[in-house]
Amino acid sequence: MDRRRLLQGAAATVAAGALFPATRAEAAADTDYPGAHWVPASTANYTASQRPFTYTIDRVIIHVTQESFTNTLQIFQNPAKKVSAHYVVRSADGYVAQMVREQDIAWHAGNWNYNTRSVGIEHEGWVDQPAYFTDALYEESARLTASICDRHGIPKDREHILGHYQVPGTDHTDPGSNWDWVRYIRLVNFA
Repeated sequence: MDRRRLLQGAAATVAAGALFPATRAEAAADTDYPGAHWVPASTANYTASQRPFTYTIDRVIIHVTQESFTNTLQIFQNPAKKVSAHYVVRSADGYVAQMVREQDIAWHAGNWNYNTRSVGIEHEGWVDQPAYFTDALYEESARLTASICDRHGIPKDREHILGHYQVPGTDHTDPGSNWDWVRYIRLVNFA
């Protein structure tokens, strides 16, 4: 009898889901990258889209926050800031927060064409303080980047995994000269 009630309850739950589908915010609780935790940016800080149907995703752009992890999350959640990234990686332990779904266009590159074609990853730290580039940060970020590349068919090389400084028209220098590109690309390819 208990099993029958359980099955009836499960059937009712499935039926309710069909009648009342999850809102976009509820659906977003499931992240694109399994290792991430959903921490949504303000909807005023990105463009809703249906990538890759509307735009091809063919690159990953690597950033350094120039802020603490917590401040970065607050900035991306502040509708007055008009900035976001898809992911933020914490220095101390590699914790990954997803703030914008990959199907949507985060405002991270300072170049609309690059924003439409890329996934942006912010890394906690400062470009002139290499101590923030921990093993945990490199390793988890590399797993994240490898996952993005695998899901979108992006080659795992320096032509497709770019620093923010490589975006045309930008005045940014991140991730800076202390970012170990050789190590990072090797980790991405071994992830």
